[in-house]
Amino acid sequence: MTPDRMATIHAAAFTQSRPWSKTEFAELLASPHVFASTDNHGFAIGRAIAGEAELLTIAVDPAEQGMGLGRRILEDFLTAARQNGADTVFLEVAEDNTPALALYRAAGLQTTATRKGYYARSGGKSVNAFIMVQKLT
Repeated sequence: MTPDRMATIHAAAFTQSRPWSKTEFAELLASPHVFASTDNHGFAIGRAIAGEAELLTIAVDPAEQGMGLGRRILEDFLTAARQNGADTVFLEVAEDNTPALALYRAAGLQTTATRKGYYARSGGKSVNAFIMVQKLT
């Protein structure tokens, strides 16, 4: 999947925060240790270093949401993380992102910490970020 397509999907999926640009995706994908799990309508990008993988972002085209695509992309991401030497995966997610929280919990990730007021929302509001972790071994 091209950085341009990723940016388009990300912009459609992330309406409460600033979406990433195609330049940001291109630069990220050119970075060492970064890998992506993709489908025509969604993707996950992560980085694996020193036995840990971080899910940097996952996005599914809103027209395709609710049909299991996010779950399949996350499963592919977890497999790729293992293949890249990770025995643990972690991520951060906004506490108001109910669909993502359900996806991550169903995959076995558990909340281990909270970053207070981490994500800015319109109108000056902020929401907490949950740090979630899963052992891959």
